[in-house]
Amino acid sequence: MSTAAPRAFFDRTHTDDLIEFLGTSPSPYHAVASAAERLEKAGFRQVAETDAWDGAAGGRYLIRGGALIAWYLPEGAGPETPFRIIGTHTDSPNLRVKPVPDTGSAGWRQVAVEIYGGVPLNTWLDRDLGLSGRLALKDGGARLVQLDEPLLRVPQLAIHLDRQVNDGMKLDRQRHLTPIWGLGPVDEGSLIAYVAERAGLAAEDVVGWDLMTHDVQPASYLGRDRELLAGPRLDNLLSVHAATAALAAVAVAVAEGGVTLPYIPVLAAFDHEETGSESDTGAQSPLLGNVLDRTVHARGGSPEDRARALAGTVCLSSDMGHAVHPNYSERHEPGHHPLPNDGPILKVNVNNRYATDGVGRAVFAAACEKAGVPWQSFVSNNAMPCGTTIGPITAARLGIKTVDCGIAALSMHSARELCGAEDPYLLASAIKAFLEG
Repeated sequence: MSTAAPRAFFDRTHTDDLIEFLGTSPSPYHAVASAAERLEKAGFRQVAETDAWDGAAGGRYLIRGGALIAWYLPEGAGPETPFRIIGTHTDSPNLRVKPVPDTGSAGWRQVAVEIYGGVPLNTWLDRDLGLSGRLALKDGGARLVQLDEPLLRVPQLAIHLDRQVNDGMKLDRQRHLTPIWGLGPVDEGSLIAYVAERAGLAAEDVVGWDLMTHDVQPASYLGRDRELLAGPRLDNLLSVHAATAALAAVAVAVAEGGVTLPYIPVLAAFDHEETGSESDTGAQSPLLGNVLDRTVHARGGSPEDRARALAGTVCLSSDMGHAVHPNYSERHEPGHHPLPNDGPILKVNVNNRYATDGVGRAVFAAACEKAGVPWQSFVSNNAMPCGTTIGPITAARLGIKTVDCGIAALSMHSARELCGAEDPYLLASAIKAFLEG
């Protein structure tokens, strides 16, 4: 941990707003809409990828599906001005509705789902699930839908019928994860008709869908002193929220004349990180690179200016990490035991599963020191495989210095995860300091 100046006081209003953000963001499409709403309040305006862009100062953002790219051009920024990028992702592991959703067995009506990402399957058992996502319409438009009610449930087999369940439960991904949502024979078309009606649409107007389940239990403080936060989709909406709050705060500070920016701050919130980032809205796509190129061009820049700008650019990739688990401490690296509410974690892996190196460590340490935020180091146990993030992808695709950080949490990828209630504010403070340079 660093020996930086004493941390900023805990602003619980930030975590309160995070809880609201989680509740309004059950899908990646809702997450970018929620982030955009916060950016709009800070003076950002939406631009379309199909329009020509200008080089005027101010905040802008674009939305493509479940991804959002936002940036703030300060007055006087030249075409060679470097960027400070905060990278995150909007998707979380869950159960997603199949193209032919209506199914059933033994007198039960069920919904066919596909498992998205690395899901601890047992965490989705016996939970009241809602549906959210988007509906694609005949006219080419799309409609967001969020049904925050107990519509579906994946029932666990009673212990009386599986006496060995506590010796090791094994779930078949095809047979055992199909939610129920009623009684009766299979009624083809009934699910989409119901969802369309709730969205104020006729069923025949819906030609496609990207729908997913979510736990309808809201996020909440936990513990005697309310020092912990339990909730869904902390990985990685906590980082999306922190980055959005930080970028909005930077923009407001500049507008009020309190900050002069030597860099162009950028927020890149990608989709499909949990499945490898290989999509037109994922970190493997040219989306971010195209945006950076176009902002250089809009300011009259040349390929030489772009190369100069990227040479001075740094990306901070923020994603959830592992806190030491009190019941499984032997699975963690003995000299690195991150704890909740001890500040953000710097994630290191010499095999480049994380992008951090020594120079990146110095950048992160400087941002935390400026913000008065403590920080911790994370590295995996050598006997355990290490996960990865958008950090190495971004570093390799754009050729820019990238640092991986995050928040220490338990139950990662569970239907409900757990972290420190203070850490979201500490992370946002560090990101703001990083974006300000």
